[in-house]
Amino acid sequence: MPEEKRRWGTLDPFYEPGPVLGRKVANVRFLDGLLRADPFDEYCFFLGDQGLAEALRSHLAKAAPALLDAGRIRILDRRELPDALARERFRCFHLSDCIVSQPALARLRNRYAPEIFPITGIIHSLSYAGYAEPFLRQLWPGATARDAIVCTSAAGQGAVERFLAWLREGYGLDERAFPGPRLARIPLAVDAEAMTPGEGRPDGGPVRLLVFGRLSHHSKMDLLPLLRALHRLVSDGLDPASVELVLAGWSDENGDYLPMIEGLARNAGIPLTVRTRPTEAEKAALFRAADVFVSIADNPQETFGITLAEAGAFGLPAVVSDYDGYRDIVVHGETGLLVPTIGPAATPDADLLAPLLFDNQYHLLLAQRTAVEVPALAEALGALIRSPELRRSMGAAARRRVLDHFSWSGVIRQYLDLWDGLWRAPADPASLRALNHPQSMPYGRLFGHYASRVLDPSCVVRTGRTGEAFYRNRDFPSLYAGLGWTIRPEAARKLAFLARKPVDSGTLMRKLTELEPLLDEAMAENHVLWALKHDILELVK
Repeated sequence: MPEEKRRWGTLDPFYEPGPVLGRKVANVRFLDGLLRADPFDEYCFFLGDQGLAEALRSHLAKAAPALLDAGRIRILDRRELPDALARERFRCFHLSDCIVSQPALARLRNRYAPEIFPITGIIHSLSYAGYAEPFLRQLWPGATARDAIVCTSAAGQGAVERFLAWLREGYGLDERAFPGPRLARIPLAVDAEAMTPGEGRPDGGPVRLLVFGRLSHHSKMDLLPLLRALHRLVSDGLDPASVELVLAGWSDENGDYLPMIEGLARNAGIPLTVRTRPTEAEKAALFRAADVFVSIADNPQETFGITLAEAGAFGLPAVVSDYDGYRDIVVHGETGLLVPTIGPAATPDADLLAPLLFDNQYHLLLAQRTAVEVPALAEALGALIRSPELRRSMGAAARRRVLDHFSWSGVIRQYLDLWDGLWRAPADPASLRALNHPQSMPYGRLFGHYASRVLDPSCVVRTGRTGEAFYRNRDFPSLYAGLGWTIRPEAARKLAFLARKPVDSGTLMRKLTELEPLLDEAMAENHVLWALKHDILELVK
C-alpha cells in the first residue's frame, strides 16, 4: 500500500499584490521559506477569488517553478474544500491570519475530515476595534487541542491571552467548555543570508541614523520624540554635521506630517533625507549605507517589528522603544539599546469612541498616550553616535542573533515541530462531527419558512420526465460551476433509477447513502432537492 502523501493546506494565497504592507511582506516570505524548505509532498491552496489565484500562480512561477511544474502545488476552488477534506488526508492547515476563518475551517474539518488535523493561524496587528467578534468566534467547543494561534512575540501572545480572558469574562464562558485554540509563539523571520552588512564609508562622514517603516504618526510611530532627542543632543554640544537622519518607507504623500518633521529637522540643524516608497533594491542600499537603525514604535498596531530583524541582518545596531515585540528582538546593551516607554493602564474614552471612529483616528488617540522617554532616547542615540566601536560590536552581535533566531530556515523548523506536536494532542472526531458553531448562521432554520413547505422524510417522490431520460443517458442536466462538491451527477442518476416507483424521500435518501458512502444525510437531501429542481424527481401529491 503506497504511503499517504503529506499535504499542507491553506485558505489563503499568502502572496497578495498591491501596496507593500508589513503583513503582506511577512506572509509572502513565510510562503517562500516554506516552499524552499519543501517539507511536504503537496501544497494545497483553496482560494475563493480567481484574481488572487492568478496572482499567486504568477508568483509561484517565479518563486517555486519546479514544484508548480511537478503538480505538487494545487490551486483549488474553495468550494471543493468539503469534498477534499473527506477524500484526502491533510497533515495540517495554516492560515495567514487567525482573524478571518480559523473557527469556520475547524467546523468544516470536524464535520468531514477522517482525522482531526492541526489548524494554525498567525497574528498580525491586534488592535482593531472590530476584532472582539473574530476572537469571540475562536471560543467554541469545537476548537480542539490540535488548533493553535501562532503569536509572533511575547507581547502579542500576552495580548491574545488578555483578549480571550476578557471575552470569557464578558460573556460568562467557562474555559473548560470554551477552551479556544492553544497559543504558540513563533517569530517572524527574514532572509538573513541575502542581507549583507555594508562596508562603511571610507570618508568617515556623518553617522547615518535610519528609520524605515510607515512614516505615519497614527500608524506606527510618532517621530517627534526622535527630533526632540536629536535637538537635545545638539543643544548639549553635538555637532549637527556629525549626524544624518534618513527617513524611508511608506508615506501619505499628501499629508502634512512629513513637512512638519522636515521643518523641525531644519530648526535643529540636523541634515535630513526622506525616501518615500523605495524599491527593494533601494531599501537594501539604504540599510547597507546606514550606521544605526532607529525605531520608536508607540502604536498598538505594531506586534513584532520585522524591520528590526532586517536591520540586524544588515549588521546594524538598533535604538528602539522598549515596546511590544521589539524587546524580543533587541537585547539591551548587546545588539542595541531599548528606550523606556510609559503608557496608560486604562483608556475609557478611547474605548468608547473607537467603534465609531476610523482606524487611524483611534490609533492616534492611543499612540499619543504612549511616551517614549526623550532624555533616555537622546542618551542612547548619543552613545552610538559617539562610539564607532560600540556600533561595530552591537551590529555584529545583532547579525549573529538574527542568523540564530530569526532566519526562515529556523522558523520553518519551529512550525514543523509545532504541527507535529499538535498531532500528539488528544482529539475525538466522533464528539465533534455534529457540533455547530453558535455564530455560524443556520440558513435552513432561519429561512426555511420562505418556501411553501420543507422536505421531510414522508414526502413521496418519483422519477420525473427529465429523470427518465437522464438515467437512460438521453438527457444531461446542467450543473453550475461551484456545485461539483455538493452535487454528483452519478449520485443524481442513481436517484432517478431508485425512484422509478413512488418512494418516500426518507427511504430514498437512505438507499442513496448506502450506494454512495461518501454522502452523508445532509448531502443526500441536497441531491433530492436539486433533483426536484431540475425535474429529475417530482413530488407525488
